[in-house]
Formats: sequence, C-alpha cells, structure tokens
Amino acid sequence: MTTPAAPARPLSLSRTTATATRVLRQLSHDPRTLALLMLIPCVMLFLLRYVFDGSPHTFDTIGASLLGIFPLITMFLVTSIATLRERTSGTLERLLAMPLGKGDLIAGYALAFGALAVVQSALATGLAVWFLGLDVTGSPWLLLLVALLDALLGTALGLFVSAFAASEFQAVQFMPAVIFPQLLLCGLFAPRDTMHPALEAVSDVLPMSYAVDGMNEVLSHTDPTPAFVRDALIVAACALLVLALGAATLKRRTA
Repeated sequence: MTTPAAPARPLSLSRTTATATRVLRQLSHDPRTLALLMLIPCVMLFLLRYVFDGSPHTFDTIGASLLGIFPLITMFLVTSIATLRERTSGTLERLLAMPLGKGDLIAGYALAFGALAVVQSALATGLAVWFLGLDVTGSPWLLLLVALLDALLGTALGLFVSAFAASEFQAVQFMPAVIFPQLLLCGLFAPRDTMHPALEAVSDVLPMSYAVDGMNEVLSHTDPTPAFVRDALIVAACALLVLALGAATLKRRTA
C-alpha cells in the first residue's frame, strides 16, 4: 500500500531547530563521520602542499580552488548517506507522521550540516593560509565565505540526490554523475574559455565553476570585486534552489 503524502506544512523554527539538534546529537556519537567531515579536507590540503613542495606557486594557484572543492565533496557524501539512512531505517517515515513537514526536515538537516560546515571550512582555511602558507591577495575571510558556501552546496546536493538512491552504495554512485563533471569543467584543470564551446556552455551552468571563479577572485584582488559578489551569490542561490528541490522530492521510505 502506498503511504499517503504528508500535507504541506509551513516552515517552523522550533521544528527545524529540533531536527538540527537531533542530527547533531546523532553525529556526535559517530566519530568516524566527524573525522571524515573535519579532517579529510585538511589532510588533502596538507598532502597537496607537499606534493608541490618544489613549486609553491602551483599550490597557490590551485590550493584556493581545492579549498572550496574538498568541503563540497565531503559534505555531499556524508549528507547523502546520512539522509538515505534515515529513510531506509524508517526514521524518516516516523518523523513525517508527526507534525514535521518536509521543509522542516530539509531545513533542519541544512542547519545541522551547515554548522559543521562552518567548523570544517574554518579548519581548512586556517590550515591553508596560516600553516601551509597559501598566498592570497584578498582577505582569508573571503576564502572562508566561499568555502562555507561550497560546503552548503554539497549539503544541498547530497540531500537532493538521496531521494533517488535505494541504498548507500547507490548514493555513493551518484558522486561520479554529480561531482566529477563539475570537477572537470570548473576551470581547475584548464581555463573555461579555452574549452570546447559546448563544454564551456555546460560549465557556465554548473555551480562549482562559480565557486572556483570566486576563489580566484580572492587570490588576485585585495577587496571584493563585483565578479566575486556575483560568484558568491550564484553559489548561494544554487544551494537554496537545490534545497527546495530536495524538499519537493524527499521520500518517506525507499521504494
């Protein structure tokens, strides 16, 4: 028998914060997930710095871009798997049978993982700038802002794709489809304007492209430029759009 759809409910601050608190409490009992969220981006940046030990300029060139990409990838993986686990265990169905709307659930998850994203991005940015010697012209706080927006985008993408996966393995399989094309086309490996016109057109609609562009603006300009503001707003708007799509497509249980 098909479970009837839950009636639409307006967002509630109390229900959203209660959901976020529950998610954070669960994550506090999962040290491996916390280690993945907090340490992996830092470890990857540390390795990258010394891979290019003989060419510090190369690290300066790509380090800032990866500073935003690594949090996006880790938040995507953890969020998609955590949300799917809620659904396959029946927790999501029980929650939505209560006075809890889909919007409250998605917003609560975004709030919880957003709080973790703040810590994650701060750790990675501090490590890159003050310990690994990443040379940036602009303010490190602008790097932190873009890294945080990227992490929130990864959270939103993870919440969205979890609706289409029937198992944790399938959730991981979405990474090549959702993340890898953006990674290849974002301008990290080659300037986007040197790509084939068709690929350049595709890159123009991928949010990771604007995350990398925003980081590059911080690398080369002392103050925020109009291009930086545009890039940051586009990444933030994409995150909000994907969160809305995630709320619309959220399922109570796996098929």
